[in-house]
Amino acid sequence: MINKRLLIKNLLSHNDENSFYDKKEKLALDTREGKAKFLKHVCALSNSNPENNSYIVIGIEDENNTIVGVDFYDDSKIQNLVNAYLVNPPKIQYENVAFPRLPRHKVVGLVTIHANPQQTSLLKGIWKYTKRTIFYRRGSNSIPIEGSYELKNTNKALVEAIEKNASNNIKLTLDGVFDFLNNHKPEYNPQYKVFNEQFVLCWAGKKKMIQGEEFLTRVDIELINEQVRLFFSALDDVQITYNEQSFIITEYISLGVDSSEKRYPLEKTIIHFKDNGKHDIATEFLFEAPKYDKKILHHIYNNNNSIVQKISKNIPLSVTEHEDVYKLPTSYLICYLNGFNDAPKLLKKAKTYIKNLENKTTYIKYKEAMRVLRKVKYN
Repeated sequence: MINKRLLIKNLLSHNDENSFYDKKEKLALDTREGKAKFLKHVCALSNSNPENNSYIVIGIEDENNTIVGVDFYDDSKIQNLVNAYLVNPPKIQYENVAFPRLPRHKVVGLVTIHANPQQTSLLKGIWKYTKRTIFYRRGSNSIPIEGSYELKNTNKALVEAIEKNASNNIKLTLDGVFDFLNNHKPEYNPQYKVFNEQFVLCWAGKKKMIQGEEFLTRVDIELINEQVRLFFSALDDVQITYNEQSFIITEYISLGVDSSEKRYPLEKTIIHFKDNGKHDIATEFLFEAPKYDKKILHHIYNNNNSIVQKISKNIPLSVTEHEDVYKLPTSYLICYLNGFNDAPKLLKKAKTYIKNLENKTTYIKYKEAMRVLRKVKYN
């Protein structure tokens, strides 16, 4: 079992970007250009490494190799993007790797591109890259090539050695458990459980009772053996159950207009631990969008648009409008769920303003709204 934190350290310590490894400060998968550049690197690394895994590490400041981290990214459908745009797509995996020195809401993203003996190319054009383009790694660059390309060297032995040096052991597991317990305040009730005498799972969250039911908020869940953060929620309410083989997370979101809010199940995640030292993660999308009165929503939508227009033109907001900014992410989300299709695009226009607010709660709500929008679109 590979300790992903140690694997990232090995990649950063012993290798500059090369034919089997790339690093990025961040990904921009919400833009067409960002998707195109990501697909280019996946295609190039896959073609350059038909016999071994290759990697993209995200959250690294390129010039000094500094670990700066990125937001937790829980998009289990990223494989769908690769499948949609690449011929002979490789199997890829995105994991959120916890580092104790980073803020609690930050991780390092690790994209593993599994060995793929078939040549990969673009199935269709995207951004400035045309259909059937083939990419290959030359040093640290992903470059287009014409026709088929025969590899003269292989990275198999080198990558296998790096992965072997990142194997987990008892010390790393114990250190990981203590790191997790020490990095969470007592009110978050950090704890652990061992599954199948092989896997150590840690979780923490602040308890609250709602109508006689126990929920957790600000939940953090980590598979210690691999140092992979499996779940992170800044605001949403979560229920956790488990048995000897499985750990089950049910996530809820609160939505409502004016002062009335109701809790809705969003997604269920089941982590199933097998006897062969492997585990599966399955997700079930539970969300059914609530419907609201169209007249009320038109009023909210138009008010939101007026605020965004003022923000775009640097026009000062009134006291009431300042208060409405706090509701902007959730109210635009509700509008989108009720047929106002431009709501996400308009919300993005206010991102910089929201991000720079002194009270960071609105920005957290913005990120949560965008995450829910992404899940709804995929499902």
